[in-house]
Amino acid sequence: MRQQFFFIVFSLLSFISVNAQNQVYELRTYEIEFFVPAEILHNYFENALIPALGRQGVNDVGAFEEASETLPKKIFLLIPYENLQSYQAVNEAFVSDSQYQKEARPYLTASEEAMPFKEISISLILSTSGFPKLVNPNDAKLFELRIYESHNEDALRRKVKMFNDSEFKIFEEVGLPLVFFGFNIAGDQLPCLTYLLAFEDKAAHAEAWSKFGPHPEWQRITKLEEYQNVMNDITRLFLKPLPYSKL
Repeated sequence: MRQQFFFIVFSLLSFISVNAQNQVYELRTYEIEFFVPAEILHNYFENALIPALGRQGVNDVGAFEEASETLPKKIFLLIPYENLQSYQAVNEAFVSDSQYQKEARPYLTASEEAMPFKEISISLILSTSGFPKLVNPNDAKLFELRIYESHNEDALRRKVKMFNDSEFKIFEEVGLPLVFFGFNIAGDQLPCLTYLLAFEDKAAHAEAWSKFGPHPEWQRITKLEEYQNVMNDITRLFLKPLPYSKL
């Protein structure tokens, strides 16, 4: 598994009080091999992993695939934990969960040739004070995943502050419904932040974003010196929920 670990410096962690219980989001990306059926992976998620997470009190697990026909296909799994301690405890509990071990056996004992992916890319994302908890959108049919990269940690700190102080309010006013938001503490594309939006369809998406740019508060904050040069790249993906997704 190719995975880069990197922890954001204390300037970013200043957004979190000592006693805060900020959620941690594990975002997994599985790149599916050409001509290899993915049923073993779907069955594992639906029948073993997601139920086992539920028994540990981890609900609202999202499972998605890209809405486009881009190849190679990718499957995304979003797992929300109450905090970093929960992330560790939940994953350790799989070992002693006999029901999980039974239901996961076809996947865990499968041959290398049967695996529909070569590797799993994992990002860990820590929520912020402005949007501390995941919100289940209930029956959304289209999701937009956005990753904002910054050139250094201070630029990312300022972009997160921009969201905490102003952008969340603008999102609410123009109809951009957030599912989760946070800055990445491990994974690729660092330093960066990641968030997920939910919509009924492409028309609702286009209407909401058309109101964002002209919003007076957005026009005001983009002219502030503090928020200049806060990001240098954006990744945007449209996702659709898989039948067993809890989001």
